[in-house]
Amino acid sequence: MELGMIGLGRMGGNMAQRLVNGGHRVVTYDRDSETVIASAGFGGEGASSLEEVVSRLSAPRALWIMVPAGQPTENTIDALAPLLSPGDAILDGGNANYKDSMRRAEKLETQGINFIDVGTSGGIWGLTEGYSLMVGGDRAAVKRLEPIFHTLAPAPDKGYSRVGPSGSGHFTKMVHNGVEYGLMQAYAEGFELMAAKEEFGLDLASIAETWRHGSVVRSWLLDLAADALKEDPNLESLDSYVDDSGEGRWTVEESVELSVPIPVITLSLQARFRSRQGNPFGGRLLAALRNQFGGHAVRKSRK
Repeated sequence: MELGMIGLGRMGGNMAQRLVNGGHRVVTYDRDSETVIASAGFGGEGASSLEEVVSRLSAPRALWIMVPAGQPTENTIDALAPLLSPGDAILDGGNANYKDSMRRAEKLETQGINFIDVGTSGGIWGLTEGYSLMVGGDRAAVKRLEPIFHTLAPAPDKGYSRVGPSGSGHFTKMVHNGVEYGLMQAYAEGFELMAAKEEFGLDLASIAETWRHGSVVRSWLLDLAADALKEDPNLESLDSYVDDSGEGRWTVEESVELSVPIPVITLSLQARFRSRQGNPFGGRLLAALRNQFGGHAVRKSRK
């Protein structure tokens, strides 16, 4: 097949390359002209504008967007829509809010344009290992685009599925990322507990490597933890500051809307908030209260 890849960052560029390697024709575009030029190195056909991308594709066209969620995605779709024809498809592989995806699909449907939301997982390893694809959209439109999904997935029969109608792909990816938050937090807590048991002198890198084989807690995340601990056993090169990219918050918000308890995911998100506070006010107030009601000793601020 042929398609246009719009956005050639770490994910988009690798996805375009995997598609070219799989025999597809890919017209590439990014606001950074250097990345467009670089895409020629793996066989991408660079374009200098969205108009050029569209003009170089045969109908029915497929345009895959890999740009940041929110306004950048909105602006890209608004710019593309007038250039397209009925039967064309826009695929959003970014981490958009599923409610935005439902709205976009409804709007584009009035123009006869198919909107496909593709929850995409695989990170920077996807080029070689393939991507997990959670696809939402019209069944017939998704079926037409399956050659693309089969190439991006780890194997034609693994790692890809149409999960439901428009919005469901990004909803599923949102929950996926919430689960990821919980898994990462569990590993972090377990290894912190072992690091604190100083009398045993535990080799955390060795333990991580041991757990990778035969253990019920083995996973790709554990593989990455093992690699990180080999490179820096005490992780002294890093600060304990953990950001969040939005999907964890949306997952927690959805749980409130649906009245579904998700304590592990919720607490893992809260832990990220706490990681950004070097000397949180709440902790200082707790110390003050203990001192006030019981005369308990407190540690004075060094400031």
